[in-house]
Amino acid sequence: MRYLIIAVSFIISISAAQAQRGWEAGGLIGVSHYFGDLNTDFRLTDPGRAIAVAARFNFNERICLRFSGNYGEVSAYDSDSENLFELARNLSFQSTILEGNAQLEFNFLPYLHGSKDNFFTPYVLAGLSTVHFNPMTEYEGQLVELRPLGTEGQFKGEEYRKSSLAINYGFGLKLDINYYWSINVELSGRRMATDYLDDVSTVYADKDDIQQIHGELGAILSDRSIPVDGVDQNLLTQPGRQRGNSSTNDSFAYFRVGVMHYFGDIKCPEYGSRR
Repeated sequence: MRYLIIAVSFIISISAAQAQRGWEAGGLIGVSHYFGDLNTDFRLTDPGRAIAVAARFNFNERICLRFSGNYGEVSAYDSDSENLFELARNLSFQSTILEGNAQLEFNFLPYLHGSKDNFFTPYVLAGLSTVHFNPMTEYEGQLVELRPLGTEGQFKGEEYRKSSLAINYGFGLKLDINYYWSINVELSGRRMATDYLDDVSTVYADKDDIQQIHGELGAILSDRSIPVDGVDQNLLTQPGRQRGNSSTNDSFAYFRVGVMHYFGDIKCPEYGSRR
């Protein structure tokens, strides 16, 4: 992190002579997608709503720092998979996502609001987020929170946290409408520091143990397997058998379009200054 701060300070210090400084603010709307143990083949069949409010500070025509608050919806269903193991596992989840983040943006082209020549640019972004989530599943027509049920044998008080850090990355396009307003089109991803966005990570636990600790509902929702030709259902769900893949953390992505309002102005260099 220290080296990132040094690098950013250096880039700003050597920025071009004509620099655009100032704040922008606006919102974005689009879709969110989850990728993880219940979507190992990167299906895009279950998009959720995604909304954000954002504020961006332009250091110059190349470098920006953006803060945003994000809301998203993610879900996945083993029943959509073509993998026999996943079809037999028959798990599902859905969750809302509340996220706050900070990210640096780098414009590939000089970008100046109101310019006839520099009115658009592709850009890349990178940063950090804190993400709050709460995996749930549908059972007998009701949504049930999964974390308190210890579906992978967690003891009470030792369940995974419902908040996680995440790394941001992505790219987009900025396009001026006029001096004050611009359109942003953006595809960005989040690599989380947890594998429990979907409540699935490690192995099947003993259902009798789960029932003792968390009750009958925990035991039922820990194993929702169904018969599938070519899969031994009894062997599939034995304690210690693979339920998820803990070596790869969960992730999600947004595709969003937004409108931003610019509040700053163009800062020109002072003539007569020495370099």
